[in-house]
Amino acid sequence: MRYLPKSPADREAMLKAIGSRSIDDLFSPIPAEYRLAGDLKIPRQMAESEIVDWFKLRSKENGDDYTSFLGAGAYFHYRPVVIDALVQRGEFLTAYTPYQAEFAQGTLQAIFEFQTMISELTGMDLANASMYDGSTGAAEAVMMAVRITGKSSAVIARSLHPEYREVLQTYATHQGIPLRTVGFTDTARVDLKELESSVTDDTACVLIQSPNFFGSIEDVETIADIAHKKGALLIVSIAEAVSLGIVEPPRVADIVAMEAQSFGVPLGFGGPYCGVLATKDKFVRQMPGRLAGQTLDKKGKRGFVLTLATREQHIRREKATSNICTNQALVALMVNIFMTVYGKVGLRELAKQNLAKTAYAAGQFGKNAKVLFAGSPRFNEFVVETSEDPAAINSRLLGHKIVGGLPLKKFYPELGNAALWCCTELTTRSMIDTAVGLVAESERSVRSMKETEEVAQ
Repeated sequence: MRYLPKSPADREAMLKAIGSRSIDDLFSPIPAEYRLAGDLKIPRQMAESEIVDWFKLRSKENGDDYTSFLGAGAYFHYRPVVIDALVQRGEFLTAYTPYQAEFAQGTLQAIFEFQTMISELTGMDLANASMYDGSTGAAEAVMMAVRITGKSSAVIARSLHPEYREVLQTYATHQGIPLRTVGFTDTARVDLKELESSVTDDTACVLIQSPNFFGSIEDVETIADIAHKKGALLIVSIAEAVSLGIVEPPRVADIVAMEAQSFGVPLGFGGPYCGVLATKDKFVRQMPGRLAGQTLDKKGKRGFVLTLATREQHIRREKATSNICTNQALVALMVNIFMTVYGKVGLRELAKQNLAKTAYAAGQFGKNAKVLFAGSPRFNEFVVETSEDPAAINSRLLGHKIVGGLPLKKFYPELGNAALWCCTELTTRSMIDTAVGLVAESERSVRSMKETEEVAQ
């Protein structure tokens, strides 16, 4: 939108035209206590060249030349350059909602292909046109399960991303949906005995994450059996999409909710991300969001249309599945291009590289510190327990341009000095060795202090 500045003379002419003597006179119906008495506290105006310099300086704060071991739902993967070249085409930047099919064939085709590839990847019959992010996808999946089953409660794995659980709690609070949380064992996988006793005839769904927040891959088939025996649906949340390059998709699930950020979406101050929701054909009418479909016109030519839209704008409010509406079309297009560039073989190779880096790193860390939850298969994350507070170790790692693992005490107080570490294909062996060396140095230092204290006693 263009900005058209107005001079004092312009303002005076406008006020005169509407019969007001001044700005204060114009706003006089608003009580004085609700009016701004002074100027806004905002930075002074800048020239275009100054603004460009300001943003260049801010971009340097992103740590572009740092190695990051952070994961926990936001992953640092390589982005093929073709992604930005294509998504910045004006046709995609200007298209918002493809209401007029004849006008938006490119956007509709992109959405259709996104849905198709996501369905193949997740092992589900169909996928919608994307959600805001993985957390809203998981929450909407629970709401969907409640509508399908007519039951009112949900069982949630504690190994689900803690912030996903917070988003779900926000949704459930005002929907009156009781949530029961199930713990994990010393392998970080869902406690199956506790799960079995928690699922009742009133349970609409069981929601798990696999690979879970600690990187462990859940026994999805056994969990599905437990849920289905009680007539509940199984929802599988996937935070790390690259895992599907090598991990069997959760075909026994009824709904898959995924975060697709790993597929070509850059990390940028927490978003935007790309949520995915896929399900079986029999549940399609309870799926939130919209579906693009393929058809033929009168002349037999292939075309694309909005096939299903279950939001209140399109159907009666009481029949709408959700008020979630604006899909992440441009971000989903990034995901689309990523999947197309890599293909099945490339995605598998990418996943194998992630797996190999993680196996090496976990093995090296394990020589000096304790790697927790070692008894289960995992993808690109692992938990390391150190004698020293991981926040202190991380502050020293920053001096070597390394961002260390995520301290877990905030979400799981019982894990004490444990931190969640993550490797991707961009994590170099030399940086892994440097991080391992600093952790080893920390462990030796703590042991030495303890020995000195014991001698003194």
